[in-house]
Amino acid sequence: MSEPKHPIYNLQFGLLCMSSFLFSASFNMLIPELPSYLTSLGGAEYKGYIIALFTLTAGISRPFSGKLTDKIGRVPVMAVGSLVCVICGLLYPLLTTIAGFLLLRLFHGFSTGFKPTATAAYVADIVPAGRWGEAMGIHGLCFSTGLAIGPAIGSELSTRFSINALFYCSSLFALLSIVILMNMKETLVKKERFKLALLKINRKEIIEKRVLSGSFITFLSYLSYGVILTVISDWGTHLGVANKGLFFMVFTVSSLIIRFVSGKMSDRMGRVTIIKISLILLVVSLMMIGRANSPFYLMCASSLYGVATGMLSPALTAFIIDMSHPDHRGKAVATMYIALEAGIGIGAFFAGSLYISDVTMIPTVLYLISVLTLVAFLYLQFIFKSKPLVRSVSKPSDP
Repeated sequence: MSEPKHPIYNLQFGLLCMSSFLFSASFNMLIPELPSYLTSLGGAEYKGYIIALFTLTAGISRPFSGKLTDKIGRVPVMAVGSLVCVICGLLYPLLTTIAGFLLLRLFHGFSTGFKPTATAAYVADIVPAGRWGEAMGIHGLCFSTGLAIGPAIGSELSTRFSINALFYCSSLFALLSIVILMNMKETLVKKERFKLALLKINRKEIIEKRVLSGSFITFLSYLSYGVILTVISDWGTHLGVANKGLFFMVFTVSSLIIRFVSGKMSDRMGRVTIIKISLILLVVSLMMIGRANSPFYLMCASSLYGVATGMLSPALTAFIIDMSHPDHRGKAVATMYIALEAGIGIGAFFAGSLYISDVTMIPTVLYLISVLTLVAFLYLQFIFKSKPLVRSVSKPSDP
């Protein structure tokens, strides 16, 4: 029997999307300016650590955020993620040594280690299983709008005012994200009070085995994002792109446009089919970025990269939730994000190791990472075997 229609576009979903928009804009507005800022501190050789350290703590925190999401609730875990961004935005202007900067990047990673994990679980709580792809696509649309606007705002603030103004604006956006969360209702039915014992993680609480195959695909597909975050500012400058945030704006706008339909496509055509198409587009876009010889060519490649990621992200998230058990949804999402952060971090470290300031190495880095992205497609095509989905879940309280 088909599932009844459900009004997914309600107040709680709208508040969630707005909070995610502000959160993503908060930490992404820093990305284009951080490489040059670190260079000004005398740490050019540490560029690869900007993303790698951030994703390291994001990955480490996932088992904790997953467990807490399933124990104390979705909303408080989301709030912790945003709070970290508030604190870091205020501390960047104060810790102006290389060591201080790298320490903050390490701490800043806890933000994405907490908020997205609880957010995905919250979406799955308030939306029927048959519309998860659509809901993830719309939520991703709002998150990606923050990705698009954030870097553009960041570059403009840094140019017109100062890097410190950028840091304070980042903190303000994250604070507004928390204000919105305070108006959202909790969806976890059986909540526990927070206690320090909940921070003790045993081996079985780290990884959700049901979603390992999907997490492997996530890891391979997000290696490229770590590379892009590390090299694209310098690559764009080399090709004559004036605004360092322009690449991010173009790829995110194209990602936004495709998300209007990509989530529904994964609900109707199947997650695996959409993921395969996305991976092929991702490979092609990476090779185009590496071959770019003008700002226009780079922006065309950026647009295709955005289409690929805009299709891939909601399909992958819904794919993971499809395979997860309802009682361990937080842990399943956390497992996916561990893989995602590992992919971004290793990709960034890989790019930083091969490329420091020699822009002629950037195409080689992009070509190599496109091969690893192709491995994800080959795994889906020839090795992956689908399993029965687990969709029964006790009905949460009305959000």
